[in-house]
Amino acid sequence: MALTKLVFVLGLLAGSAASAACPFMEGALSGGVPDGEFLLDDYVVDDAGRLMTSDWGSPIADQSSLRAGERGPTLLEDFVFRNKIQRFDHERVPERVVHARGSGAHGEFVSYGDWSNITAADFLGAEGKTTPMFVRFSTVAGPRGSADTARDVHGFAAKFYTQEGNFDIVGNNIPVFFIQDAIRFPDLIHSVKMEPDSEIPTAATGHNTAWDFFSQQPSALHTLFWAMSPHGTPRGYRFMDGFGVHTFRFVNNEGQSKLVKFHWKSLQGKASLFGDEATIVSGTNADFHRQDLFDAIANGFFPEWELGVQIMEESDELRFGFDLFDPTKLVPEELVPVTPLGKMTLNRNPINFFAETEQVAFQPGHVVRGIDFTEDPLLQGRLFSYMDTALSRNGGPNFEQLPINRPVVSVNNNNRDGFGQMFIPLNAGAYTPQALNPDANPVQADESPGIGKGFLTAPSRRTGTTLIRADSPTFADVWSQPRLFFNSLLPAEQQSLVDGMRSDLSGVTSHVVRTNAVVQLNRVSHELAARVGAAFGIEPPAPEPQFYHDNRTDFVSVFNRPLARLDFLKVALLTSTSSAGSSNGTGDAAATASALKDALVADGVQLIVVAEDLFGGADMPYLAADATKFDAVVVAPGAEHLVAADAAPSALFPAGRPRDVLQKAFHFGKTVGAVGSARAALGEVGIEEGRAGVVVGDVVDGGFVEGVKEGLRTFKHLDRFEIDPGY
Repeated sequence: MALTKLVFVLGLLAGSAASAACPFMEGALSGGVPDGEFLLDDYVVDDAGRLMTSDWGSPIADQSSLRAGERGPTLLEDFVFRNKIQRFDHERVPERVVHARGSGAHGEFVSYGDWSNITAADFLGAEGKTTPMFVRFSTVAGPRGSADTARDVHGFAAKFYTQEGNFDIVGNNIPVFFIQDAIRFPDLIHSVKMEPDSEIPTAATGHNTAWDFFSQQPSALHTLFWAMSPHGTPRGYRFMDGFGVHTFRFVNNEGQSKLVKFHWKSLQGKASLFGDEATIVSGTNADFHRQDLFDAIANGFFPEWELGVQIMEESDELRFGFDLFDPTKLVPEELVPVTPLGKMTLNRNPINFFAETEQVAFQPGHVVRGIDFTEDPLLQGRLFSYMDTALSRNGGPNFEQLPINRPVVSVNNNNRDGFGQMFIPLNAGAYTPQALNPDANPVQADESPGIGKGFLTAPSRRTGTTLIRADSPTFADVWSQPRLFFNSLLPAEQQSLVDGMRSDLSGVTSHVVRTNAVVQLNRVSHELAARVGAAFGIEPPAPEPQFYHDNRTDFVSVFNRPLARLDFLKVALLTSTSSAGSSNGTGDAAATASALKDALVADGVQLIVVAEDLFGGADMPYLAADATKFDAVVVAPGAEHLVAADAAPSALFPAGRPRDVLQKAFHFGKTVGAVGSARAALGEVGIEEGRAGVVVGDVVDGGFVEGVKEGLRTFKHLDRFEIDPGY
């Protein structure tokens, strides 16, 4: 291979550095690569039909070690064995300290219009402008091997591969954060991680150190309330919104700036699990969210989000009664509506999880012209910390050269060397200015909108005149917004929050910590403190009305709006192979399955036929069935005997499994239904016809199908959840 094939020339390449031929993959791109242009096409390896080689290209066979005789020892000179084992021993890299458990997908962002009046960002500069993206969703506290549905804040990190470099929005599914100053981040994470002596509990905050921190750091209450509510247990990544958390700046080419907050709004709608359901899912399918996202995309149901911003004037920093630079505060949308900028569609799964999802590096400091920072002290610390973490995980600064992290434009600077350097620069003088070969240097980009189009710092930014080590007094009120959030929840959502706190505090063994937590809750709501404290025999302090108000916002509830789409939701049809072909005068199971499947497919709903075995064409045996795997459950005619209390035992599934699936589905607020003779099954488990989310019919007709769809849109029928008396 000619040496020129190995040279990535900085400054001489037209367009993307990624467009250069990768030396290890020449001619290797064929079968197995997704159709259509792909950001990482030049890095995909196709092994089909090719000789096995060593890492340096020598053809080898790697299934037997080199031995001294048939029964002798393996020889140290066996480079095939050494290379294979050593590479295996070094495959793992350090997992992320936080957000270790995650999943990702590729997609694209399309701008709704030309937004150059408010920002110079190129990817927002024209209607229809398309930008490739990669998004990673995650939990925060748990390790890489923890369960998806652990109650937690969920990460929502989006990378835009723009024509002016990479831009990352590194946020969460919750618009606020626990702390106001980044210097407290190690304290927060040390407290919520597993206890250092026992390494327990995994991916959970129900222990002494976490709640000790929460009760001593009341700025954490707002985010804690969101996490204890249904927002902490989303149905899946497709059904949660995302937020940039901090206030940023938009800057246009004239240097005019606005304060903005980023919002991702799910076009599927929002949906969540309740606590006990999420706990069961953690045990039955730890990959629940990961699998839902991957399978939906693989089946052509591409999830979409709308990116919008709340736009505020620089003079609005303190206008709303709190500081816009305080990351524990949200701006109610009634005060500042969200302006939609464009739409993101995730339409391609990773080819290799490690190379893409595990190696992708997000940073709040990945910004482009037209987007600038604010003085938010948490944001300021994150600008350092994310870069530093990437250096630690990757052993050096060249992680930006990994294919998933490379921009689609050329990279030209004087940065050199480091572990894993992949570029061979022609410029021998890695410094500026120089007289020896001044034309070899990259040209300094200025802030003008002409040729330079360099990064533009908002001219309006000002600094203070004194240095202090203290929080701003404008950050002092940490109780009003948790109360705003709690006031704005539906009663069942409030109960879910109460139950989440009771569950978490049941893992706390310190009476002092529990009492301190109730004291802090009392500053948000006396009733809330009483409800939580009652589970532990703790009386709250007297009401503190100086902290209380009755304000509400319409945009924090999960369940106050129906789902907009039913894509890839799952409806179980409980059947019996012993009666699948028999008619009972009201239609048989096979006809029910066919009619229901045909009626639901247009809305993207998946019908899963469950039976004793798979011999009759069922999709799932009762042995593998569980109510948490479905979004609705319907009983087909002929299967009612399986739900009866005196159902005959079977060696094919645990006793009472079909009955349990139906009962648990109802208990978890899901839509349930029955067709024909199977209506008797509802009475067997105490489900009354006529209740919301209970659909019945003699046959699968239009009314029955619409009832199922309407129930799926509602998603959770909240009248089934018990509320504390008096609330």
